Amino acid sequence: MFIRQIIFPINKSFFLFGPRGTGKTTWVRHHFPNALYLDLLESELNNELLLNPQRLEGYISGTHADHWIIIDEIQRIPSLLHEVHRLIEKQKARFVLTGSSARKLRAKGVNLLAGRALTLSMSPITASELGKDFHLEKSIQSGHLPSVFIDDDPKAYLQSYVHTYLDEEVRQEGLTRNMSAFIRFLEAASFSQASVLNISEVARECSVERKVVEGYFIILEDLLIARRIPVFTKKAKRQLIAHPKFFFFDVGVYRAIRPTGPLDRPEEIDGSALETLVFQELQGTLHNLNLDYQIYYWRTFNQVEVGVVPTSEF
Repeated sequence: MFIRQIIFPINKSFFLFGPRGTGKTTWVRHHFPNALYLDLLESELNNELLLNPQRLEGYISGTHADHWIIIDEIQRIPSLLHEVHRLIEKQKARFVLTGSSARKLRAKGVNLLAGRALTLSMSPITASELGKDFHLEKSIQSGHLPSVFIDDDPKAYLQSYVHTYLDEEVRQEGLTRNMSAFIRFLEAASFSQASVLNISEVARECSVERKVVEGYFIILEDLLIARRIPVFTKKAKRQLIAHPKFFFFDVGVYRAIRPTGPLDRPEEIDGSALETLVFQELQGTLHNLNLDYQIYYWRTFNQVEVGVVPTSEF
């Protein structure tokens, strides 16, 4: 139905990061059918390599030099990257390292193999990848996670996705001690979708201290399910709004999190959804083409706005 159009290196190891459900595992299995596949979500394998990362060499000892080694969910064992680094140097091994969270890697001070592996990202499916299957109305309602196009009940899938993600990535990893406060925060944050973010206001709405809420936003960004877009200031001459804009990474996920009531205006929610779709389309295209651009927005105090400003750092 759709083809992921990600550009990847042929002869060099690389990381592939992206939120859960964007299709990383399906993609690597399709493009590297002969690769050795190691899934760190398998408890026995995870425990063995967690206790002794050097055992990785034993797993790949019979691998042909031209074959790839895929390690899925690499963030579960950050120390394993030291062994990956050694094997790249010693055996010229080629790795595909997938992950749905950069939090543990950054917390452990891992250098992402010091340039010996590229870093790629996978976003929800783009309109160009969908081709004739792209329908604007459906996209604004359900977003572009692959499973919404094959599930009989996309709304139920998205609700399950949110709850499963909370359980697996937040609760199990112990990222916060107060899940009820975090859930209240998620709902409050959803009202800031595609809008200028005021952290103090979000903190008041969910009755959580501002410092804690700032930490919650960092958790969302670390898990790749939300992003704050900074204001573009490099060449602007007018006085600008200084706060970032906030986006959950996918329209469907945003709608699954945002509570609705009889006083909500559908056009307000749809407007945020449409701007989210434009944002994720741009970000997905940049990711697929592996382009080194940063996304900003621009708004004056008089509310003159350019919603998205992609710029190169070079």
